[in-house]
Amino acid sequence: QVQLVESGGGLVQPGGSLRLSCAASGSISSIDVVAWYRQAPGKERELVAANTRGGSINYADSVKGRFTISTDVLMESVSLQMNSLKPEDTAVYYCSAEGWHAFEKFHAWGQGTQVTVPS
Repeated sequence: QVQLVESGGGLVQPGGSLRLSCAASGSISSIDVVAWYRQAPGKERELVAANTRGGSINYADSVKGRFTISTDVLMESVSLQMNSLKPEDTAVYYCSAEGWHAFEKFHAWGQGTQVTVPS
């Protein structure tokens, strides 16, 4: 079983910065995709940033130039550096990882961490 544990959320003033971290544990053969999603109250969960083993990185238009996703070589540790935060960035942020565990494909989620940027 693969588990993801997140840390780093909190309250930050507009224009401030936060860094979210996520660590994967368990019997992992390989991780192919890591990503950060967020869900604001009353809205659907949306992709914020994703990084593939092949090196492809994608960002939501709303965070381009402000957020940066980074991983270690094995992609078992992933971070999201968030700068120039805005009230509309307020949401619960979830770490996601897809890969292989003992010849079976998995898609794991973190427990979520709250980010609040007051207006």
